Amino acid sequence: MPEPLLRASGVCLERGGRKLLHNVDLQLRQGEIVTLIGPNGAGKTTLVRVVLGLVRPGSGEVWRRAGLRIGYMPQRMHIDPSLPLTVRRFLSLASTDINAMRAALRRTGVEDLLENPMHSLSGGETQRVLLARALLRRPQLLVLDEPVQGVDVGGQADFYQTISKLRDQLQCGVLMISHDLHLVMAATDTVVCLNQHVCCQGHPQSVASHPAYLELFGKSAQPGIALYTHHHDHSHDLHGDVMPDGGGEHHRA
Repeated sequence: MPEPLLRASGVCLERGGRKLLHNVDLQLRQGEIVTLIGPNGAGKTTLVRVVLGLVRPGSGEVWRRAGLRIGYMPQRMHIDPSLPLTVRRFLSLASTDINAMRAALRRTGVEDLLENPMHSLSGGETQRVLLARALLRRPQLLVLDEPVQGVDVGGQADFYQTISKLRDQLQCGVLMISHDLHLVMAATDTVVCLNQHVCCQGHPQSVASHPAYLELFGKSAQPGIALYTHHHDHSHDLHGDVMPDGGGEHHRA
């Protein structure tokens, strides 16, 4: 089994007397896709910032492989239409190698957009250019913050398939964030449900024939996304504190 790319143990963080993260463990290995899911305000982006070393935890330990190369894709980017910025100029902020730019755009399926203005791109095209920019770092770890933001449902399935192919081609690790508690990649190796603490984690279940899946993607959609269902072994009281129920899947609270 490959050595982890990063590992977090017992991470806690408070701000203004509010718990943002409580006793969170996370591990990601080369070639593995880990998806963080949970409601808005669950601490997903905060946890990623902690494990990447951008935010110092209040307590706990974070370890990253020495010299780890990280490609980061933000969930959105606003570009002023009056700014004359082409895709080529945008990518040149990460690399001036035109061959590397073309290769990255080809991997994400938008090689023909090299000379297009950034502000003219659709939501899906913008996300693919952002992903190409992350690839220019030759990452050992791809970090994707809600990568299908602004992408229609049909495009989401295709985009997730692209991410899975990139993992296979590059043998990089992928840490992905989603605000949706139900839609996650079928190719995800580990799903971590976060709500300040790790509620539960495990492998997503394949539900290509599930009525809710068919309602969202239709019978003709290729399997790229699945519904992840799990059973918590605890509930929360009105203050958000954990109330053990007994049984269920592994969790940390």
